Amino acid sequence: MAAPERWYLALLGFAEHFRTSSPPKIRLCVHCLQAVFQFKPPQRIEARTHLQLGSVLYHHTKNSELARNHLEKAWYISQQVPQFEDVKFEAASILSELFCQQNLVDSAKPLLRKAIQISQQTPYWHCRLLFQLAQLHTLEKDLVSACDLLGVGAEYARVVGSEYTRALFLLSKGMLLLMERKLGEVHPLLTLCGTIVENWQGNPIQKESLRVFFLVLQVTHYLDAGQVKSVKPCLKQLQQCIQTISTLHDDEILPSNPADLFHWLPKEHMCVLVYLVTVMHSMQAGYLEKAQKYTDKALMQLEKLKMLDCSPILSTFQVILLEHIIMCRLVTGHKATALQEISQVCQLCQQSPRLFTNHAAQLHTLLGLYCISVNCMDNAEAQFTTALRLTTHQELWTYIVTNLASVYIREGNRHQELYSLLERINPDHNFPVSSHCLRAAAFYIRGLLSFFQGRYNEAKRFLRETLKMSNAEDLNRLTACSLVLLGHIFYVLGNHRESNNMVVPAMQLASKIPDMSVQLWSSALLKDLNKALGNTMDAHEAAQMHQNFSQQLLQDHIAACSLPEHNLISWTDGPPPVQIQAQNGPTTSLASLL
Repeated sequence: MAAPERWYLALLGFAEHFRTSSPPKIRLCVHCLQAVFQFKPPQRIEARTHLQLGSVLYHHTKNSELARNHLEKAWYISQQVPQFEDVKFEAASILSELFCQQNLVDSAKPLLRKAIQISQQTPYWHCRLLFQLAQLHTLEKDLVSACDLLGVGAEYARVVGSEYTRALFLLSKGMLLLMERKLGEVHPLLTLCGTIVENWQGNPIQKESLRVFFLVLQVTHYLDAGQVKSVKPCLKQLQQCIQTISTLHDDEILPSNPADLFHWLPKEHMCVLVYLVTVMHSMQAGYLEKAQKYTDKALMQLEKLKMLDCSPILSTFQVILLEHIIMCRLVTGHKATALQEISQVCQLCQQSPRLFTNHAAQLHTLLGLYCISVNCMDNAEAQFTTALRLTTHQELWTYIVTNLASVYIREGNRHQELYSLLERINPDHNFPVSSHCLRAAAFYIRGLLSFFQGRYNEAKRFLRETLKMSNAEDLNRLTACSLVLLGHIFYVLGNHRESNNMVVPAMQLASKIPDMSVQLWSSALLKDLNKALGNTMDAHEAAQMHQNFSQQLLQDHIAACSLPEHNLISWTDGPPPVQIQAQNGPTTSLASLL
């Protein structure tokens, strides 16, 4: 062995020993690597050492300027050395990550483009760099450029004989097309993906993970369209698929094709994701206890994962889970818990500006829903107005407008604003989204308004439309709300028999969900109905039920309003407040936020 290489291996060994110590001794590791340059090493060693230093400084220290300096040297020198692909492209990849972290996206893009251009003979790096640039465009909300790159990647993977990575590129493109609502392009693409996935014969874990990716896209596509019943076969397949994956062992057999060296998500992340889409389904369908059960499982798994893994996707999963469970709590009459969980979402968003940017509109929407539940209608209006200002997502926009319309209907004196809103969510004409569920809800809002205006026949027409749509897709909450409102209309019209036929199933369904406010409403109607029909015992029982529901809701209302987090209802601007000021004294008046 040549003498110069001995000192190099010795220094490298020391550096690695210090890096992997517990805890890591990064300063000593850096010293050993820097000592390599004292020996005026050949270009290959020099470039590799710059890469190692840049990588250690980037991943383990806050000294990003020095990291950048070393990575730029590694990238520059390695381009002059023949057959030095790994160092060259790893330097480009880490350097562009560092640029993005420093908000120098315009420096990252040309660097990645150059690396992509010169990596066509190295399938693994060419695919990896294409994914990286596509992700960068996605974070910048330039989905068109990202889709183009993923298309290029899919074609390249086909040419180099990697059907597995071709499927990954196409599924990623399908995900972005779903985000863009380009449904005409999504359907043929998903059909092609389905064929590729089924025909691919390779590592069982990789095959099943492709199926999970494919099925997650299908399930979210159905849920976006509000088709809670139609999605069930897909969801069942997805749940079976994740069970299969959890029984398979991770074989360390490396694929023979270097272009196949990719994983979509770690197995543990996939499990959480499947819990998450199950929670989304349960909440939309109105199986709230099931939603609660799966949320608890997913959050427990997330806590374990976050101890070992600081991947930002885990915080995103956590926020989406909390968003769904908060909506469940507001329906089941647990407002105080919902409020504490809203505060938890605020804390998670404080830790990550990107998370806040992506979830600010949802956060204000949840606060608006909470305000409705505690009867603070002015605050609800302010929260929904803020959320509308912050969202560009059509479905969320429609959902917020529907809830804001319900606030205006309850206030009873906002006719101008109400009519202009209703014009924009007319279920009979040019409805803004393809969601079955939101269109059914728009019919319900029309029915509610007609009821308050005393136009009962018109109200019945709208509500029957809601019932028809909600029965078709098992939308239990909308069914329960429509039945109880129809029951109320028949009661007002003096048709007690027909009213009873509506209110009894509404009560049964509301108890199954369980939906506290529909139970309260139904029990009040049952009390009056039975009194009118001369059923004294039943009337007494209904009165007792009504009293119990009222007590529970009142206690929860008082508990929620006396929490310091209740002050969040006044927050309508900027990032979430860091400290929520406790209120003075036992009053439930709203102290303003600092």
